[in-house]
Amino acid sequence: METKTSNPLLCDIESGMCEIPDSASVTQKQNVSPKTKSVKVVYFTDPICSSCWGIEPQLRKLKLEYGHSIDIEYRMGGLLPDWSYNSGGISKPSDVAHHWDEVSLHYDMPIDGDVWLEDPLDSSYPPSIAFKAAQLQDQHKAILFLREIREMVFLQKKNIAKWDHLATAAQKVGLDLNRFQIDYQGKAKELFQQDLALGKQLGVRGFPTMFFVDGEGHSEKVYGTKPYSAYETALHQQLPTVAKSSINTHWKKLFLNYPTMSSREFSELSGISRNETDAYLQKLVDSGQLSKSTSKNGVLWTLK
Repeated sequence: METKTSNPLLCDIESGMCEIPDSASVTQKQNVSPKTKSVKVVYFTDPICSSCWGIEPQLRKLKLEYGHSIDIEYRMGGLLPDWSYNSGGISKPSDVAHHWDEVSLHYDMPIDGDVWLEDPLDSSYPPSIAFKAAQLQDQHKAILFLREIREMVFLQKKNIAKWDHLATAAQKVGLDLNRFQIDYQGKAKELFQQDLALGKQLGVRGFPTMFFVDGEGHSEKVYGTKPYSAYETALHQQLPTVAKSSINTHWKKLFLNYPTMSSREFSELSGISRNETDAYLQKLVDSGQLSKSTSKNGVLWTLK
């Protein structure tokens, strides 16, 4: 059943899109300035976007197979400004809890919706601004930071709009906390507003949205949670000669690239069938090589 709505937290499972209020799509080709690599991917996302969490397996695979040819530029979209709306069957945080549990099952990615019952967020702006602060220090650590706060909110039920949790994540990924706080209170806010303005200019109506931009600035848009082939196809349309790198599917090599993985992520990257993944990874836990944390709707496996 189609669930078209302007409510940002009631994501359409069929389209794989978390839409922002008062958004409108555009159909014309967009021109975005390219970067140094062959194709730039401008990725509009949000720290609490459940559909964006749902494409982590595809995105991680894209980086491993085509990272030599693509440059992914993360932009924050501003999914939840506040709770000053009432639409789409969701008018308060507790209404989101059951929806997140449903999304978790659909995407086969661990999400515990009880955060909306126990310690609900009042906005996704603070973690979005925090990500921009992390980017000011180190692009790679910023991606690690984004992953860390997503694990916090989706699995650990932590309210990542709170400074204490953001600071903990920043320290864990090796950011300078003093500079992080200064940027969070200053320059990062400006950069976040620039992201919102660019998203509006490009007609971004929800998340995840990716623009695959070729060397001349022409782009191919993929919006919503799609199978891996959709992202691969968009890349090939922009760069037909792009070559795929083979993935070393040994479990340790994969975990050295991505120290935490869900069962579905490991299955996507390793090629091991999903119904065999948990038993395979559990043996590595039993032998002391991985650890696991179990949430209400799934497991996260971590390299020791």
